[in-house]
Amino acid sequence: MKCIVGLGNPGKKYEKTRHNVGFMIIDELAKQNNWGVDQKKFKGLFTIEHVNGEKVLLLKPQTYMNLSGDSLRLFMDYYDIRDEEVLVIYDDLDLPPGRMRLRQKGGHGGHNGIRSIIDQLGTKEFKRLRVGVGRPSVPMSVVDYVLGTFDKDQQRPIQEVVEQSVKACEAWFEKPFDEVMNGFNVKS
Repeated sequence: MKCIVGLGNPGKKYEKTRHNVGFMIIDELAKQNNWGVDQKKFKGLFTIEHVNGEKVLLLKPQTYMNLSGDSLRLFMDYYDIRDEEVLVIYDDLDLPPGRMRLRQKGGHGGHNGIRSIIDQLGTKEFKRLRVGVGRPSVPMSVVDYVLGTFDKDQQRPIQEVVEQSVKACEAWFEKPFDEVMNGFNVKS
């Protein structure tokens, strides 16, 4: 079983913001595979699909970012998902737009959605796909920055990293995560 969780905030107001890049990737993955992430339960939107005979679950928590772990915990408990079967996709200020990094585990790095998941799961042992959104080029709060939309010069790199992230998720359907990391964590 594989569970891919994209982090973001629900509602039109947040749809195209930097903080919603996890939702963007789940939506693109679903679109490219003709899946609908439209079932409502577990404080989230989800779908259950099958790829090569294996169950693939996609989840978009609808709890707002800071409570993402609430939705994931309910989902994992219901479907008996193990920590090592989870991949969480989220925005990262420390990577420039257009970059992504896959990791087996790690801390929250100041990201409140990841902090919520660590708190709810009681472990840091879950896979991550960090997607770069960069840092503000002008003085502004981090909250205002991540809840803002991508600058014009960031739009193309973000679209490219969304597509690359979808390919990484699909590669995980076929290969061990270590191999996917080695293939996609290349320096550019």
